[in-house]
Amino acid sequence: MVRIAIAQINSCVGDLEKNAQEIISCIRRAKTKKVDLIVFPELALIGYPPEDLLLKSHLIDRNIKLLTSISKECKGLTAFIGFVNKEKGKIYNSCAVIQDGKIADVYHKTYLPNYGVFDEKRYFQRGANFSVYKYKDYNFTVTICEDIWEKKHIELLKKKKLDFLINIAASPFHLGKVRLREKILSQAAKSLGCFVIYCNLVGGQDELVFDGTSKIISAEGKLIQSGSRFAEDFFIFNFDQRKQYSDHAIFIKEEEEAFSALRLGLYDYVTKNGFRKVVVGVSGGIDSAVVLSLARITLGKENVRALIMPSRFTSKETLRDAKKLCENLGVRQYVVNIDDVFQSYLKNFKSFFKGYANDNTEENLQARIRGNILMAFSNKFGLLVLNTGNKSEVSCGYCTLYGDMVGGFGILKDVPKLLVYKLAHYINKLMGKRAIPASVIKRPPSAELKPDQRDTDTLPPYKLLDPILKLYIEADLSVDEIIKKGYEEDLVRRVIKMVDANEYKRRQAPVGIRITPKAFGKDRRMPITNKFSQ
Repeated sequence: MVRIAIAQINSCVGDLEKNAQEIISCIRRAKTKKVDLIVFPELALIGYPPEDLLLKSHLIDRNIKLLTSISKECKGLTAFIGFVNKEKGKIYNSCAVIQDGKIADVYHKTYLPNYGVFDEKRYFQRGANFSVYKYKDYNFTVTICEDIWEKKHIELLKKKKLDFLINIAASPFHLGKVRLREKILSQAAKSLGCFVIYCNLVGGQDELVFDGTSKIISAEGKLIQSGSRFAEDFFIFNFDQRKQYSDHAIFIKEEEEAFSALRLGLYDYVTKNGFRKVVVGVSGGIDSAVVLSLARITLGKENVRALIMPSRFTSKETLRDAKKLCENLGVRQYVVNIDDVFQSYLKNFKSFFKGYANDNTEENLQARIRGNILMAFSNKFGLLVLNTGNKSEVSCGYCTLYGDMVGGFGILKDVPKLLVYKLAHYINKLMGKRAIPASVIKRPPSAELKPDQRDTDTLPPYKLLDPILKLYIEADLSVDEIIKKGYEEDLVRRVIKMVDANEYKRRQAPVGIRITPKAFGKDRRMPITNKFSQ
């Protein structure tokens, strides 16, 4: 039997000393548990993705020096640690194989992903070789993340008659990724006829969230052990090729998965960047209700502030709901009426705007006044402003630059509107009470910047809008292809026109958490000046 520890840790990009201490702590723990092998995630020592930090040679040197120090802790066991190696001036995404206090071997990642959020070919050289190791008569090898997704690499490994394979990874989350990843690992295990020991990174890094969910897959392709989702974990697998293991299937709903990702992404962004408290502009609508609730659950009510900014167009019902939400969550609220400021703007602009009818200029003024107030509270009290715009609105440009788009971090930036409603119901279920008032969930969404305004004055109903956005943004389908899915041509062209015309806004939006297969930012990089007709 081989005792294998999976150290699913939350590395912070660039915090090498802290990451090293976490690795050493896990190694010492493994020793007390009489572990034979311990596995850490991809680039565990430097964090993932390090991006242009990799252009700093002194950072690379520091990570190699720390790895040497860590290796001295490994007497009596074998450790597999992700780090950045340098050979002849070139750097590699590598796994150190440390045995009895010495670096016995180094594996270089063979397949470097360069799609979606990945940009590894910008920095790393591709590895060309791999080794087969032996421990207690078992043959095994090491791969890094993308390697196991490549059929060519699996075919090459087939010839080696492996008993198990170790894959260290920094695989970012999106909805459906856990199931997709398990399918890929299962296919690899069955193809190779061996167990797969998979160790994934966990934690939030800017817009990316790593869910962990490390896995042990049997040679038959069955999940037999799994690490925690969206949390650090340390678990031990007693590997015996002759033993029969039982399945360990896990099922989770979309809204629960999204909630967990958003919560981890928010917590790590706030804490890793040195913030303590946040502020949310609360309107009485569904988006700000979900953001405030997430902040309250994640950071604690003592670290969350709500700013309610009513105007003459704010209904009594939404103002009541905004206050009720804050009371339900136990969050301190501030009410700042914007009407006097708005009237002051109109008075100063009167001579310039004479002869022009009211339009979205006056609507946007209100949004920008609110944005200014939020930023004033941020500056004065040291609060991080959490933006409340959702993916559906941002996609169509249904948002105001320097107004409701202000903020340091966008919680719902990649969350479609229909999923926002699912999250609201899940939050109420989670808290065991109606934290978010039922009237907030039932009320037709409105920006309330003019009398009797509704989102549907500008946007199609979300039940039509969200599926079209998914087909166009995430699946990259053309107008004709989307129409063939059963949507009216005029509607499709209208939606796509809004998406294409508002790239300039999205480029100026705050960074936000990625939870879909294709988010704005790292995933989807469109030119602002663009005359291509869809």
